[in-house]
Amino acid sequence: MQGKVAIIGAGLVGAAAGYLLANVPGVSEIVLLDMDQARARSEAADIAHAAAFGSPAVIKAGDYADLAGTQVVVVTAGTSLKPGQTRLDLLAANVGVVASVLERVLAVVPDAVLLFATNPVDVMPAVAVRRFGVPRGRAIGTGCTLDSARFRDRLAQHLGVSPSSVHANVLGEHGDSEVLHWSGAQIAGMPLTDFAEKLGRPLPPEMREAMTKEVRTSAYRIKEGKGVSNFGIGGCIARLTRAVVNDEHVIFSVSTFMEELMGVQETCVSLPHVLSAKGASAPFLPPLDMAEEKALRHSAEVLREAIQAGLEALPLRTAS
Repeated sequence: MQGKVAIIGAGLVGAAAGYLLANVPGVSEIVLLDMDQARARSEAADIAHAAAFGSPAVIKAGDYADLAGTQVVVVTAGTSLKPGQTRLDLLAANVGVVASVLERVLAVVPDAVLLFATNPVDVMPAVAVRRFGVPRGRAIGTGCTLDSARFRDRLAQHLGVSPSSVHANVLGEHGDSEVLHWSGAQIAGMPLTDFAEKLGRPLPPEMREAMTKEVRTSAYRIKEGKGVSNFGIGGCIARLTRAVVNDEHVIFSVSTFMEELMGVQETCVSLPHVLSAKGASAPFLPPLDMAEEKALRHSAEVLREAIQAGLEALPLRTAS
């Protein structure tokens, strides 16, 4: 079972993820599935040709029966975000797509870790848990992992340090209500603002507000320029999959279904989780300032409503 990964959806995001996963240590086999089988075969062949320059991974197209033995199933299938849309605008179309995918995936690999990148990404783990009974830790949304990378990258540019030296997370919805956790950001063992002051590159409120907007709207701006945002999320998928395949026990801001958070029932927001071969741990709620606490609760409420609407949009399951 170790090292086999499946990607459901061979569009631009799925293909980017497959290409990057081909060079991830520990990944030995990648299976691409798509309704457009010719597209899946062509993407698999193209990725395999690139992998032939040095990756040992086997890349192929397949069908659901070929998922046997898969450790991680990545779900990217669905309608992609178009300019002018929010991620929640895709709710009605994509919950049905993902539910149909899960029906077939779970019939073959009921114990696989599910990693969702289909938008609205924070709703999909709830569909897996509430509709199909998947354990919460094995239904993971990429959530704010990419937003956190964007946040760290933007801070690193301003401060002139490596992004890997910046410890900062984005919490909540992967979308318009996300919360940049400024009060918890650290560099060199000290609060971010203290480090910035010592470096002579302070972060006044107006700069923080501008950075927050830049991080929050990054995907929209990328899509306006090139029509799709695929490499960032492809890298995100590859990194999270690596953490599971190699049982790394590393921490990322991903989304999982929660029975309750801060008084909000049945929501699914990004918080720090430990990722391992078992999937995601229970979430960790870090200390927040008053504004962040209010914003995170609002984000949880936004997603509670989206989850309820998504589940109500699904047809009733018939007894098997």
